[in-house]
Amino acid sequence: MSDQMQLDLPLAGSGPNPARKPASPSPLTLADDDIYGDKLREECGVFGVFGHPDAAALTALGLHALQHRGQEAAGIVAYDGEHFHSERRLGLVGDHFSSASVVGRLKGDMSIGHTRYSTTGETVLRNVQPLFADLYGGGFAVAHNGNLTNAITLRNELVRGGAIFQSTSDSETILQLVAQSRQPRLMDRFVDALSQIQGAYALVALTNKKLIGARDPLGIRPLILGKLAGAPILCSETVALDIIGAEFVREIEPGEIVVATKDGIESIRPFPPQQVRPCVFEYIYFARPDSIVGGKSVYNVRKRLGQELARESGVDADVVIPVPDSGVPAAIGYAAESGVPFELGIIRNHYVGRTFIEPTQHIRQLGVKLKHNANRAIVQGKRIVLVDDSVVRGTTSIKIVKMMYEAGAKEVHLRVASPPITHSDFYGIDTPEREQLLASNYDLEGMRSYIGVDSLAFISVDGLYRAMGFTHRDQECPQLTDHCFTGDYPTPLIDRDGEQRTRQLSLLAEIA
Repeated sequence: MSDQMQLDLPLAGSGPNPARKPASPSPLTLADDDIYGDKLREECGVFGVFGHPDAAALTALGLHALQHRGQEAAGIVAYDGEHFHSERRLGLVGDHFSSASVVGRLKGDMSIGHTRYSTTGETVLRNVQPLFADLYGGGFAVAHNGNLTNAITLRNELVRGGAIFQSTSDSETILQLVAQSRQPRLMDRFVDALSQIQGAYALVALTNKKLIGARDPLGIRPLILGKLAGAPILCSETVALDIIGAEFVREIEPGEIVVATKDGIESIRPFPPQQVRPCVFEYIYFARPDSIVGGKSVYNVRKRLGQELARESGVDADVVIPVPDSGVPAAIGYAAESGVPFELGIIRNHYVGRTFIEPTQHIRQLGVKLKHNANRAIVQGKRIVLVDDSVVRGTTSIKIVKMMYEAGAKEVHLRVASPPITHSDFYGIDTPEREQLLASNYDLEGMRSYIGVDSLAFISVDGLYRAMGFTHRDQECPQLTDHCFTGDYPTPLIDRDGEQRTRQLSLLAEIA
């Protein structure tokens, strides 16, 4: 991240019924180069193909379909029967892998690819995946979607044992564990490595004979198995199958490892079964709406979120307006359930890059209009229900609400198709620290005053579960990974807890 800047906006305490003041730093901080930086950051996308003559080209197309999961970097590793070939680049897939010369260098009938948004590690070429190493027994490449909650602890142990890390990505920990395992066979070494990690992962790996896929035992991150002309495909979402005309076969089960070779596909289940808890944000925000995740249409789930939101917090209004693009399905559901007309009251500019950086505070504060502009003919004189998928720090919400009032809105009622985000994520979603999360610092009235709307409501946790097809959230055994709303983390947070313990011991030492 670049240096932080403070937006010149009022604090909640200046309005009626002020909530408690936020911890420092204020939630209203944005990176200088991120003028719309109030959304959850995508995770990563993975793709792999075995036994197809156009393996690298198919992988590049698959990564195009998964571009929404990460826009910082992309890479492909291919194997031609004798040599591994790697191309890794900073930037978008289409900027580098649309070239026939680049794809042509990735020879072979098996390959894996990765599109990245960094949740750990800098945005530099050495962190771009797939990561590759020559191990005893041959080359090994790996691409990872997710985040490990004990990567720092394991890394420290590996470094003390003599390991030399080439990146700052937590994904390299997996590569190092495979390299240092004393198990005789590569698959045994891979299983040994997975048995030591905690957190969320969907992995694709490539050897000189195998394409390997693995999913964490809780099923937090998704992984799909498909088939094209008999060639197995592994990918993060079904849309990556659609783009290449491949057939959906099934989801990789939580805790399952699949191995594709010339003899077919083998399934390995080395870990005891656990209560499955897929990440709810795949449905709320991350997956493309035309994907099928966990057997559910993401688009239909988002519409049902809007319907539940209307049932829980309907309000007299003239028009329902989505915050594009991610708020559109929920707004359609809200409008259908409430009977209030749906309109596109905000028009999104789809041709804005991330390079518009001006030195003045005034220009930066106008930046939201580069991406969104009010449709005055729809907004003027209307009582508006503004529907968004989530609110993180509230900074973009403030700008969009202000835009609605400036376009002549009579009233603005913000409805959010996810519960308040009160806790940070450690499983592959780049959320701010907890003190920068709006809902962690303010109560509902404080948030309403802070954003500047006539009314504010979020879907309830049970409403979220109803939209997902459950009757309610099982408090004893939750059906989803929902810690951002509940604080109920599904795995031990070993690195975080260790860090806190170290800080506590340091403070005690100072006092003594």
